[in-house]
Amino acid sequence: MNSELLALVNMLAQEKGVSADLVFDAIEQAMASAVRKKLGAGDDLVVKIDRKSGEYQIYDSENEYDIAPQELGRIAAQATKQGVIQKLREAERDVTFDDFEKRVGKIVTGKIQRFDGENIVVNLGKVEGILPREERVRGENLHVGATVRMLVADVRKIGTRVKIILSRASADLVKELFRLEVPEIADGIIEIKRIVRDPGYRTKVAVLSHDGKIDCQGACVGVRGTRIRAITDELNAEKVDIVKWSDSLEELVVNALKPAEIDIDNIFPDEDSRSVLVLVEEKQLSLAIGKRGQNVRLASRLCGWNIDIKTRAEFEAEEMAYRSREERLEKGEDPDAVESWFQDEMLRIKKQRHAATGEDEFPEGGPVSDAAHNSAEGGSA
Repeated sequence: MNSELLALVNMLAQEKGVSADLVFDAIEQAMASAVRKKLGAGDDLVVKIDRKSGEYQIYDSENEYDIAPQELGRIAAQATKQGVIQKLREAERDVTFDDFEKRVGKIVTGKIQRFDGENIVVNLGKVEGILPREERVRGENLHVGATVRMLVADVRKIGTRVKIILSRASADLVKELFRLEVPEIADGIIEIKRIVRDPGYRTKVAVLSHDGKIDCQGACVGVRGTRIRAITDELNAEKVDIVKWSDSLEELVVNALKPAEIDIDNIFPDEDSRSVLVLVEEKQLSLAIGKRGQNVRLASRLCGWNIDIKTRAEFEAEEMAYRSREERLEKGEDPDAVESWFQDEMLRIKKQRHAATGEDEFPEGGPVSDAAHNSAEGGSA
């Protein structure tokens, strides 16, 4: 019996990925519970198993009991078995939780196992993870059996189970892919200062080199684009812009709005509203704004400021509308009529912009504030 017990303990410890001591503890607690019920003993009754010989003792504060396992009866034996199974499940849960808690924010590789409603169940080896609908990339075709890389977004204990939430849409997934593909990032020579993402479409990554001899953008791209290609292949051809970080807001805005070419002298920040007016050449307007405003929207998030992009002609037309409104109000014209005219004029300018860019509405931050207009007017004088 003793040798069989030791063999069983070792087998369970290996199978569940827990320590032998933990298995011994589970058996001791389950046996003690069964013996208490059998004898009507108090909570001070304990069972101790020798870790080397497998021999056990049953005792409380008053007596030591000599009871063979078979004397406990079938019901007690079944209760012991269930108690051991419960304890091992809890221990297995804790081991899994501790393992994956350390991997939150890191990449894991899994195989798509099945679809469960709107969620995808992913086989991660000994455990399963969940890829929720909101953490998937729109348009990405994932099929059963496919092997994919995902980010561990969250880990939770639910009863005796561990729920592992995975993500394909997180910006941190791209960040970790850069860390894997670019040794200079893993070594801390190049730092990812900020990263923003429109999953499935475009990501902007702002990087900074702590070694003047190393070009941060070139290192991220790799020889003949090998490094960045490995990342975009994993992201199903999602566009990734590598932006050089700068502590100068004007320089950062210029870099963030690439591939558009922006003159740094045409950037006018407004500290009060944390907005930046950017004047661009007509041929650069569509590039700077991007499809449905995507480029300027991501650039705004990367810089932490609202960016409003206009051509000089558009800006001057708006300025003229502002000035005309003030002049007409000073002359004593009906305020409602003046405001109606002003709104119509601004709508006309907006429609012209839409015709040139296909943009549905003003970029983030809306029409530029009066303060930004004044700042730009002073800067361009």
